[in-house]
Amino acid sequence: MTLEVLSPLAGAVVTLDDVPDPVFSGRLIGPGLAVDPPRAPGEVVTLAPIPGRVAKIHPHAFVIAADDGRSVLVHLGLETVGLGGGGFTVHREEGARVRAGDPIITWSPARVEEDGFNPVVPIVALDAGAADLALVAPGTAVAPGDALITWS
Repeated sequence: MTLEVLSPLAGAVVTLDDVPDPVFSGRLIGPGLAVDPPRAPGEVVTLAPIPGRVAKIHPHAFVIAADDGRSVLVHLGLETVGLGGGGFTVHREEGARVRAGDPIITWSPARVEEDGFNPVVPIVALDAGAADLALVAPGTAVAPGDALITWS
C-alpha cells in the first residue's frame, strides 16, 4: 500500500544532502527530504504529514506513526532542541490520533533564524529504504498539504 507524505508547511524542497547536519545529511535515521520555509514575520502552523497517531512529540519535533507501522519524523529547524521549547506551541499530545493536515506545532522560522539556528525542516521516513520512496524534486515550491514523498 502506498503512503503519501504531505508537506507539513510551505517552502522550497531541499535534498537531505544539502541539510547542514550530519544526522540528516548522512540519513542516519532514514531517507527523506527537507523543506526550507520562508522567513516571513509571524508564525507557521506545521501540519501532520500523514494520518495516524502522534508517536513522539517535543516542541521542536514530532513523529507520526501510520496504522501500518510506517512513521514520519518532522524536525523544526536544526539544533532547535537548544531553544528549550521557547517559541514553539504544541497542539497535540503523544498518543493523539491525527489526520493528514491537522495542526501539530506552531512556530516562527524567522525567530528561529534570529536566534542563530537554521530553520530548515527535515522530513524523514523512519526505518524506510531509499528505494521505497519517490521524492519531489529539490527546488520545488510546496504549499502545506502538497505531496512530498510517495512511500511504496
